[in-house]
Order: sequence, then structure tokens, then C-alpha cells
Amino acid sequence: MTVPPARAGVGLRVPHYRDFLDGRPAAGWLEVHTENYLALGGWDAHVLSRLRRDYPVSLHGVALGLGSAHGIDMAHLTRVRELVRRIEPMLVSEHLSWAAIAGRHLHDLLPLALDDAMLDLLSERVARVQDALGRQILVENVSSYVRFQADTMGEAAFLNALARRTGCGLLLDINNLYVNQCNHGEDALAALAAIDPGLVGEIHLGGHRVTPGAVIDDHGSAVAEPVWQLYEAALRRFGAVPTLVEWDSDVPPLPVLLAQAQRADNLAAGCLAATPRPWRPTPLLPAAVPGELQQRFAAAVLAPAQIAEVAADLRAADVPARMAIYRGNLLGSWHKALTNAYPVIRQLVGDEFLAALAAEYGAAHPSADGDLNAFGAHFAAFLQTFPHVAEMPYLPDMARLEWLLHRAHYAPDVAALDATAFAALTPGQFAATRLTPHPTAEAFASRWAVGPLWLAHQPGSGVAFPSIDVPSHGLVCRPGWRATVLAEGEAGYAMLARLMRGETVAAALDAALAIDVAFESGAALQRWLAVGAFAGLDG
Repeated sequence: MTVPPARAGVGLRVPHYRDFLDGRPAAGWLEVHTENYLALGGWDAHVLSRLRRDYPVSLHGVALGLGSAHGIDMAHLTRVRELVRRIEPMLVSEHLSWAAIAGRHLHDLLPLALDDAMLDLLSERVARVQDALGRQILVENVSSYVRFQADTMGEAAFLNALARRTGCGLLLDINNLYVNQCNHGEDALAALAAIDPGLVGEIHLGGHRVTPGAVIDDHGSAVAEPVWQLYEAALRRFGAVPTLVEWDSDVPPLPVLLAQAQRADNLAAGCLAATPRPWRPTPLLPAAVPGELQQRFAAAVLAPAQIAEVAADLRAADVPARMAIYRGNLLGSWHKALTNAYPVIRQLVGDEFLAALAAEYGAAHPSADGDLNAFGAHFAAFLQTFPHVAEMPYLPDMARLEWLLHRAHYAPDVAALDATAFAALTPGQFAATRLTPHPTAEAFASRWAVGPLWLAHQPGSGVAFPSIDVPSHGLVCRPGWRATVLAEGEAGYAMLARLMRGETVAAALDAALAIDVAFESGAALQRWLAVGAFAGLDG
């Protein structure tokens, strides 16, 4: 395990991948959101693996939902444990929040009622996570837009007690303290003074957005001056600890982000590193924490008409407006997920319409997985019956194609089959051979020209926009880390689809020749091997 440096780091974001890969710029360390790297393969995992050789890395989880009353998703925790073992990060952190009710994930850091019952539950959950990971974790204070009438302690007291019981450390987000000061009149300096020295293992700095109704923790701008002043106070109390500059939306050029990190380093110069606490978890039996409050809160996030059911439990200047922030975060998460998975559909229907589609789709197909990359799995089936896209009958097939590309992007990294594997086969053996499809590859066919339409929307493709009412066939593959579509004719698709289904070369070739007696099977096979369509032979 890497010893955390008492320096400032930055969040690794996709727009900066190439900057880090090509130049290895000076940064104390890198933080990534755990859920973006759970896939066993693909470009993102490859980038993280390469950069891990040169930078200490921290894993920052946003979806485990330590405080969710219905329990932790053990499948999700298992995937996190596997990532921890692969990356060996210097730090692992999660949030003092909840995120899901049974069967539905809200993809946000939702606030907890801070009382003894929740402290017991969180203590058991943190101990279980630390046992599963075999290491200490850090728990972060969160920004909040409402507080609960049931609160019996402040956030600082709650975190202190949690750390004492479980041996976890604290990730102190200075911007969140400031946001809560603005939203609830809480004293950020008093919160700093209430946290025991030596508990803080990491500090976060970030930007926020001021709106008429609330201050929003959006990580979309430079660190504000009041937050820098609070950071100086934190350094005086806790010493120099690993500090992260968060900038997740409207991401600037990397030099801007690195300059913010350098300012943090300059302020921390001369501070002694805080002494890390040993991990001595205390087993606890959690008190019964009813899930009804979280059920009502979730219902209010999902449907504004339900706010009245939870309003009496909350403390805020304007409960409906504050709850609208959480609903906006949820809808924004859905929209972002569909934008990432379906970029061509976004171009076809426009961003505003895609946002409306995301809201309708999320209501019809509730997300049950903390990994937002899985959110769009049923989008094609949804579009098939959604009346407002009936004038675009090809849209469901475009969604099917883009989902195959999305899956290919995150598919495991497996060595591709080389043509030399066929060299020792007799003609009879070759005819009886079955090929193992590569995890990134899939044959695709549509009665619409969605393949050419997808290609026409790729920058620099040179492909003209097609007449849509023409069948198309293709191969989804991932040569050189970038998922793409290789156009195929009807005969080529017939052979390819059968090979993908595990039929023999002879049977696949017969299907192709039945469509086109002049089909060049050797050239087609060479083409598919060149883009890594297969991973092995089964004679």
C-alpha cells in the first residue's frame, strides 16, 4: 500500500487522460471515482493501470450508500474489493450518506438523520466494509440541502463518534462545510474545532454555485476564497494531509487545475503531517433503524407531489425548493448516463429532448445498480414503445447499436486471435473449427441504415448521411481501445453472426454463400481478425 503523501492531488477526469499519459505532469497524486473503474477492462481501466505506475491513486466511492437502511449492495462491495486489490490505492473513501432503497438507486449523496440509531447502523456498516476490503476507509462529510428534525447531534460529533468506534478515518470536505454553513447557518469553524486532531486522513477542496435558494456543491468552478480561508484554519488544526482539488463539471484545462493544487501545497508548506490513527474496529450490534423515513424521502425525490409526506421530518428554509435540488441531481445523473452511452441519439434528438427521455426512462426502468454505466441497458426496449419517438422508427435499433458499443468500451482486455493460429489446421479441421468471440465484438443487423448513420456522426469519418430506409449490417469491435462499427454486407453478416453464435466455419460459410456465391470468405476473415473480433479456436 502506498503511503499517502501530504501533498495536493487532483481528480483524474477523462478530458485530462491524454495530458497525463503523454506528459506525466507534476501532481502529488490522483483521485478517481470508484464506480467509473469497476469494469475489468476497457480504456478507462487501461489508463488507470498505466498511471498507477507513476502516481499514488485514491479511490473515492459515490454509490456504496453506507447509510441506506435496506442494506449495502454486497455485489457492488465485491466489485469495489476487486478494484482495490487490482489498483492497491493509497486511500479508499466513501460518504456519510445513503443512496438507495430496496430495488431503486437514486445516484446521489442523500442526507442522513444524525442520531444514535444511525450511528449504530453506520458503525456496523463501516466495520463490515473495512473487513471486506481488509483496510481502513475514510468517511466524508457531505453537503446537505435539508436537515432532519430527528437529528440529535451535529455532523462533526457524529463523525468523531463513528471514527472512534470503527477506527475509520475522516475525509474532511472543506467546501461541504462552507456550503452547509450557507444553507443551514452552521458554523464551519466550530465544526473544524469539534473534530478530533489526528482523525482527518484527507481533505477535499472544490467549487460551488450560488443560487437564490441555496448554495450548490457542484464542483464546477475554482475553489472560492472563503473555502481557502477555512482550509488554512484546517491546516492549523490537523496539519498537512493529502488534499484534493475537485473539479468534476465544466472541467478546465489541466494547468488551471494544477495551479489550484499548487496553491494548496503552498498553504500547507511547513505544516506537520497529521498522525494517522490505527485501525481498531469495535464490533457492534446495530439498533433497528426504520427505513420508512428514507422511503418517504426517496418518494419525494422521485415525485414532487410526495414532498408533503416528508416535509414534517425536515428542517430547511424552503423544503420544496431544497428537495428540488435532489430531484435535479437525480435527473441530471440519468441524463448524463444516457448522454455517455448514446451520443449519436443525443445528436439525433437534441440534448433537451434526451433529458426529457431520461426522466421518462428512469421512471419506467428504475436504476437498481450503483454503477451508472449500467443505467441505459433497457433504453432500446423503452424507445420501442415510447409514443413520442414513433416518427423515428429506427431509433430503437440505434440504441441497440450504441449499447453494444458502450458494452464494448468496458469489456475485458483479452488477447485477440491471430491468423497464425490457423496455420497448422488441415482443410477439414478448419471447416470444423469454431471461433470464440472476443468480449468486445458483436455482430449487428438492422432493417434501417443505423450503421451508416452512426458512422456519419463520427468526427472525420467522411461517411455521408444515408437514406435511412435501407438495411444495414456490421461488426461492433474495439481495435486500438476505441469501440467502433465495421460495416458488413448481408453475406458477411450471415457468416459472422453464425461464427459469433459458435457454429462451425463450414456452416457459417455455407450461410454466406447461400446469399452471395462470390463471397470472399478469406478476405472477410482476415478483416475480422485484424480488428480483434475473435479470441480463440475450438476445434
